Amino acid sequence: MHRDTIFIVDDDPSVRDALSLLLSLRGHPTATFASAEDFLAAVQPAWRGCVVLDIRMPGMSGLELQRQLAQGGPRLPIVVITAHGDVAAARQAFLADAVDFIEKPFDGEQLLAAIASALTRLSPAPGAAAPEAPTPAQALSARESEVMALLVQGLHNRRIAEELGISPRTVEVHKARVLEKLGVRNVVELVRLVDPRRR
Repeated sequence: MHRDTIFIVDDDPSVRDALSLLLSLRGHPTATFASAEDFLAAVQPAWRGCVVLDIRMPGMSGLELQRQLAQGGPRLPIVVITAHGDVAAARQAFLADAVDFIEKPFDGEQLLAAIASALTRLSPAPGAAAPEAPTPAQALSARESEVMALLVQGLHNRRIAEELGISPRTVEVHKARVLEKLGVRNVVELVRLVDPRRR
């Protein structure tokens, strides 16, 4: 059983219920909030886990909540979910260190993989052994790894979008994150990095 809580912040009650059920069935304790303001009113410095956060909500947006947490809240990694694949919003989320940016509707396994990646960012609980530092490739989210694999195969953004069921704009965001995390400037350098035969 996981001890770290998944905090779900979404104004849609059906989304909150569905996510809470999915995560609970996988052994994750959950807490749900209908707005960013509700979450901020309840958040405690000792909370551990990660936040699954919608971007567009009445009142405070998910991006504003992310900024406020970065300025003074507990260090909770954030997985952003949205029905609007907006590149500008995705870039803002990633600049504020979001773990992943997932478009609705999404596959449950994709979200679970993103949450697993988010939880690896947490500092060890008191008395726990510190994990080994991840390699750059291990720091990729599940979606970023999928995008990288298709880029290396020579697929263009639109084809990758079709393969993964996401928008070309979102592919571009993930591609930029892959290049940044792996410290390469373009796809040619990426191919050389992951496929030694092409060096």
